[in-house]
Amino acid sequence: MRQASIPSRPSMGVLNLPEGEKKFQLTRHAPAEALRFFVKHYWIVEWDLSGQPSYQQDVLPNPCVNLVVEQQKTAIFGISTVKYSHLLEGKGTVFGVKFKPGGFYPFMKSPVSKLTGQGTSTLDILGVAPQQLEDSLLQLSDSADMIGVMDALLLERLPQQDPYVTLLNDLIDHIHRHRELTAVKQLSEYAQMSIRTLQRLFNQYVGVHPKWVIQLYRLQNAAELLDYGYASPLPELAAELGYFDQSHFIRDFKAIIGITPEEYIRRRS
Repeated sequence: MRQASIPSRPSMGVLNLPEGEKKFQLTRHAPAEALRFFVKHYWIVEWDLSGQPSYQQDVLPNPCVNLVVEQQKTAIFGISTVKYSHLLEGKGTVFGVKFKPGGFYPFMKSPVSKLTGQGTSTLDILGVAPQQLEDSLLQLSDSADMIGVMDALLLERLPQQDPYVTLLNDLIDHIHRHRELTAVKQLSEYAQMSIRTLQRLFNQYVGVHPKWVIQLYRLQNAAELLDYGYASPLPELAAELGYFDQSHFIRDFKAIIGITPEEYIRRRS
């Protein structure tokens, strides 16, 4: 089997990142030490398409809540269960906070599943108006200054550490590392807890079913392989990702990404 080589910098769901980086700059930054229990990283996207056509960037979901600061669009977004698209036009900057899986629950203090597939105002949960965030962050040109503002905001609202956040991140890392893990039963055996308890924890802290997370990472890996030139036949890719037959792989791929693997390859080309 001839397998594609994926660079050390992961796409984290940004589809066709090699092409996208010709249109925008994406950087990721560590938060303050005290926030790292809750926050995976900050991310900043900057683009300047002045005098050029607009560009649509497709992104696969991650099992994480994001706080997104963008002109007139600032909100806290729960997990999207399907691919979503962002249209880049003119010139702009977006600042984001990617919370770890389960890492937003201590701030929210209610089931994160309430946010799944939708957004909510920063005022409702963090007590700061969207316009205030836009005014304090997007006028800054230096990323270090932007990071400092967000660090200060979150540190003022820092909740107590919750051990279930550590547990859930271990479980999701286990899913990510082990392609052979294809069923919730396998995960429950690893976690040494019942399937029902596992489902309850994922609903409360992550916002989605553990089965969906298992499926997501397999398909995210498939898209990334295709982006970087995976050349073997699709049945081999399906088998490598733990699918017993190609039809189930195609069905799942289309459910989240919106098109079949063959269509995805053609559009890339």
